Amino acid sequence: MIFDIHTHTPTHRDQVPTKQELWTTVNRPDRPAKTTVSWAEYDVAAREAGIDVSVVFNIATADRDRDAMLPTDSHRVNDATANFVADAPDRRIGFLSVHPLMPGALEEIERCVEDLGLRGIKLGPNYQNFDPLSVEAERVYAEAERRRIPILFHQGASPVEMAPLHYAHPLAVDQIAIRHPELRIVMAHMGHPWQADTVVVIRKHAHVYADVSALYYRPWSFFNGMRLAAEWSVLDKLLLGSDYPIITPRETIDGLRKVNDPVRGTNIPPVPDFALEEIIHRDSLTLLGLERPR
Repeated sequence: MIFDIHTHTPTHRDQVPTKQELWTTVNRPDRPAKTTVSWAEYDVAAREAGIDVSVVFNIATADRDRDAMLPTDSHRVNDATANFVADAPDRRIGFLSVHPLMPGALEEIERCVEDLGLRGIKLGPNYQNFDPLSVEAERVYAEAERRRIPILFHQGASPVEMAPLHYAHPLAVDQIAIRHPELRIVMAHMGHPWQADTVVVIRKHAHVYADVSALYYRPWSFFNGMRLAAEWSVLDKLLLGSDYPIITPRETIDGLRKVNDPVRGTNIPPVPDFALEEIIHRDSLTLLGLERPR
């Protein structure tokens, strides 16, 4: 089986009207990416890559320019994810998102787990603009650890000018994992461009992993990160994730199989091909304490 643990909830249930199509040219250097997609487009992308189960989420944000947080934002985001998962519960697992500084964050976790059936948490401290080591964030981690649900962090660079990079540095996860040793954590994007820091963190902590999403289109950086993972013996801690719709699952799998292209014909040691296939077919759900959908 193939599991994609990093995808985003589609923006539209039905076909996206032409006037509502949005494209990004800053997230990836090789081609523009469409960010507004329908439920059907999501399914086509998963089917073309042979994905059996996808993890789906979006990030709940807060308007920091107003006097108060937006208490309905996480509800809207999480309800949309739950509705999408309910359309194909045998092929999708939903993660909730909360803003740790927003009133009612722990209550929203309870609602999403108990009422909506969401089974993990997605956080992006730099995008949400909160200190990942703050007291408020610690309460979210403790609740996730208590409920035995995983957290996937956006980790690493961002083209968004107002997203603080130090909030997304991989070494923050080291401190989180020390304080919450039973919490399952996924560090997205191998923390690029700080792959070396990500490698030493996932090596150190039994329940901390990294996904390989949004990496293949920077070939030299991708190879270096994967080669570091090989030399530090943590290729078994890497999980398949695509970051759809920015990248398709098919592109991600094809890119993994081409990771050694920059060094072919040289004496630089490659990433073992068998390890790449193991990443593609890894049982990520079991590692994260998630049951397969039935």
